[in-house]
Amino acid sequence: MKLAISNGKPWHIALLESIGLWSWAEESHNGQHYRYLIDGEAFDWLLLAERLSEEVAESIPKQELEDLLFFGRLPAEVSEDEFKRLIGSAKYRAYLNYFYGVTIERFVLLAAEEDICKENHSHVFSRKDGGELDDSYQRVYGARHEDLLRRFRKEKGYPDGDSITLSQLQEFTYWLFKYRLVNCDKARVASDTKKGLEFYRRQSLQGKAVDSK
Repeated sequence: MKLAISNGKPWHIALLESIGLWSWAEESHNGQHYRYLIDGEAFDWLLLAERLSEEVAESIPKQELEDLLFFGRLPAEVSEDEFKRLIGSAKYRAYLNYFYGVTIERFVLLAAEEDICKENHSHVFSRKDGGELDDSYQRVYGARHEDLLRRFRKEKGYPDGDSITLSQLQEFTYWLFKYRLVNCDKARVASDTKKGLEFYRRQSLQGKAVDSK
């Protein structure tokens, strides 16, 4: 990657090519643990991009690096086919698993929270203040957040506790995605996913969401 950039290749192309060559699903580096592949099938390409960009930070304009790390935006448009070619077909499939199973799943919950807030504010004499988080989990998954988290931890062998690491939170979100596909009504799954995608696109247009690429 360093050599390619020094020879004049655009840094983001060199970065994506390096991602395509990368072979570790997780690693510990400089006191931090990086887990790039969730549940053996969902690839967090931005986490790997963050890790690799550290090696060439001096070659990347500050604003472009911030756009990548905070918003997932590359400095020049890369088509879907080009993105797939650069990172490889296997990683691209795993990236799609992450995109729908983690990124969009978060927006499925946010869309449910938005619906609940609108409903509460349209019924001023019966609305509840707060509680949207648990209500959204109940609406999307048919169970409370606390119960779902406990079940996830039991299945994965994680101890109970009041805190959760970012890595485990992402794994939990992907677990929720697969739980929803198996346990929830298929028509509702499709409807909720559509709402999540629409919410994601709205936020992306406003510059508030991490773009997929």
